Amino acid sequence: MLELKYTTIPNEAGCDEAGRGCLAGPVVAAAVILPEGFRNELLNDSKQLTERQRESLRPVIEREATAWAVAFVDNREIDEVNILNASILAMHRALDALKVRPEYIIVDGNRFRPYGETPYACIVKGDGKYMSIAAASILAKTHRDEYMRQLEAEYPAYHWAKNKGYPTRDHRQAIAGHGITPYHRRTFHLLEEQLTLNFND
Repeated sequence: MLELKYTTIPNEAGCDEAGRGCLAGPVVAAAVILPEGFRNELLNDSKQLTERQRESLRPVIEREATAWAVAFVDNREIDEVNILNASILAMHRALDALKVRPEYIIVDGNRFRPYGETPYACIVKGDGKYMSIAAASILAKTHRDEYMRQLEAEYPAYHWAKNKGYPTRDHRQAIAGHGITPYHRRTFHLLEEQLTLNFND
């Protein structure tokens, strides 16, 4: 079972993001503050869970967390500032949206930028070590997956309900056959031969 907290400081928020490696859609981050004494045997890094398990945990986290928030940075912003900066921006936006001010922040991975004066720690593979980061990983992933399923209705040829915008073979084949959409990240390597054909240019 994961550790509840990294420090003894009250209102410790865990942060994580989803969608950094995708070719289309936003990067999505979540921030979660869990209450003292919180326990959940299933809670783990979202990548270690099935889609059904993630979807079952989402309402539990949203109901039982002291505070939680999810934030998006869209593909156009990603192209403007790059994916690392966009991921950190999404985490800052999620922290901004929390209804309880965090007194300490723990972040999955090794890159972050100061959030005001709030102390923080970067923890490599933190989503497999601390509950609040794992919870944030699940919220970021499930909210992003839900959004990509909605986009499939607009652009069904890209199979986003299945691949969620990741660089799968069927996604690259759809790009090769149909060009790119307004939701694709133009600064990413979309095909082996970079496309210039765009919708709505």
